[in-house]
Amino acid sequence: MRVVVTGASGLVGSRLVAALQARGDVVVRLGRRSGWDPVAGPPAAEALAGADAVVHLAGENIAQRWSPAVRARIEQSRTLGTANLVTGIEASDPRPPVLVCANAVGYYGNRGDELLTERSAPGADWLAGVCVSWQEAAIGAASLGVRVCVMRAGVVLDRGGGALAKMLPAFRLGVGGPVAGGRQYMSWIHRDDLVALYLAALGDERYSGALNAVAPQAVRNAEFSRALGRALHRPAFVPVPAVSLQLLYGEMARIVTDSQNVAPQRALELGFEHRHPGLDAALADALSR
Repeated sequence: MRVVVTGASGLVGSRLVAALQARGDVVVRLGRRSGWDPVAGPPAAEALAGADAVVHLAGENIAQRWSPAVRARIEQSRTLGTANLVTGIEASDPRPPVLVCANAVGYYGNRGDELLTERSAPGADWLAGVCVSWQEAAIGAASLGVRVCVMRAGVVLDRGGGALAKMLPAFRLGVGGPVAGGRQYMSWIHRDDLVALYLAALGDERYSGALNAVAPQAVRNAEFSRALGRALHRPAFVPVPAVSLQLLYGEMARIVTDSQNVAPQRALELGFEHRHPGLDAALADALSR
């Protein structure tokens, strides 16, 4: 396959590119380094023409204090950037038949203990609204005859970056622990399973619409903290009050304090098998390589 990938140098993109190349696919990286600014306008049609698939991962880093300027960049990079990509797909000839677009479990907002599937309604906060607009922009490609799959990913277990990498320094020092009481649910996925879901979506026509890219069982934050402590052979009992996170990160702290008990119902219905369904084994593997 010839696969166009945006955000190819990011945490997920770099892993996906390596997996694609390992199986013999040709990867075309599309982004600022190749002359496309997602917010400025559509990519050149010839960059997409004849591709077998497009994977869209590009977006402003969400793990930063949400000032008005940062909010605008986060929203524009996802909604406008995706809409511009779809415009480029429309202009290409022949058009790529598949678009797989990133998204996040932030789509659901703060939902407590409620079990959330792909059929659950979106949340009502700002981040949920961004995820909804992001998804709608991607789904727009379906009117062009393109099969579209949207991956609502949870916390990605990868020691090389993302949320896990940010947790590691404190936990390695033995001063990690549950956040904001620890009762909120965390929906997570091992990096290998997330990449495998993207590969499955590229090659299987049954994959379309939204998929929850998470492990079969979400865990409460306190349980996640204990499991990470076990994996590192360190205590994990130092509580982190919500107010401390809010002082440090502002409203962005909601990423950690909100509760999302998300199930990968659609992927399981399609027969997808997680290589790392259990948290302890998944953390051990993610931290070992």
